[in-house]
Amino acid sequence: MTRFAKLLAGAATALALGTAAHAGDPDLTVLDWAGWEIDGMLQPYVDKNGQKPSYIFFADDDEAFQKVSSGFKADVVHPCAASFPRYKDAGLIEPWDVSKIPEFANVPERMTKAFTDEQGVWFMPTDYAYTAIAYNTIEVPEADVATLQVFTDPKYAGRISMPDNTDDVWSLALLATGVTSWDNVTDEQFQAAADWLRAVHPNVRAYWSDPSELSQLMASGEILVAWSWNDPVAILMAEDFPVGFNRSPAEGATTWFCGFVNMKDQPGSEDKTYDFINSLLAHSSAQPLLDAIGYALANDAAMAGIPAETLKASYIDPVTTTLLAQTPVSQECRAKMIEEFELIKSGF
Repeated sequence: MTRFAKLLAGAATALALGTAAHAGDPDLTVLDWAGWEIDGMLQPYVDKNGQKPSYIFFADDDEAFQKVSSGFKADVVHPCAASFPRYKDAGLIEPWDVSKIPEFANVPERMTKAFTDEQGVWFMPTDYAYTAIAYNTIEVPEADVATLQVFTDPKYAGRISMPDNTDDVWSLALLATGVTSWDNVTDEQFQAAADWLRAVHPNVRAYWSDPSELSQLMASGEILVAWSWNDPVAILMAEDFPVGFNRSPAEGATTWFCGFVNMKDQPGSEDKTYDFINSLLAHSSAQPLLDAIGYALANDAAMAGIPAETLKASYIDPVTTTLLAQTPVSQECRAKMIEEFELIKSGF
């Protein structure tokens, strides 16, 4: 079985089971994105504890938060930065003890400052990448994906896929309507972005919820253009599929980072919680993360050891373009985004 086929099979199983789990170490339960049980990143943990943690998988940030806010117990959860505030506001988490995380010194302040107060560091960044235009390089001219308006182009009606993800669709819509930061978005700007998403909706064949799902749609030829994370592109590249990833359209692209929160009243071992975070942030984790899903490790010293040409080939090198950063948003703004997106997907 190829790596691509294995990823598809694993994702299909996870989606079919809903709360699909990998039974591992009973002393550590990780609530994580499907596909994140990456062997190389877990090797230091396995070397110390004899087996991988136990995993429960989710498809998006909203699902993860709904699960833990409804009483599900996990030791750590892997939200992205934009989703972080609701965990803290709900009183579900406690600060990290960074004295137990040696590589914290190599996690850049640009990723930690917003999550640090007098009580400590509330969010431990582990990974970052981009959301941009993935496209079939045989069927789609490069000129067509030079602008985000490709998503409204009738030429691609029924051949477009968008993420079933609040942060990504709104970052796209805001960029497409001339907004480069989602801090302090006005009602008029929000409405313009919503109108743009409604114009795109008839062109959408599928709202993808898992990277392997999007990869399969593109590999089958059903989808020619998609608003995509790095990992679907990495999967397709591994299979020599003709895929491009334009992170520099005229209006810009988006960047984001994710990490882990330390849950209060965790059911497992606190020591193993720190073993897990230290395993993920280890220098030895940078290349496996890049190889598996095309993401960068939030450890600058570790990333410095990867050749520049390797980063460029994986579309993880820095880009000189407009980037909307998916920074934390207020609960009020997020609720508004979620509600409006659900209406748009339903055809309203």
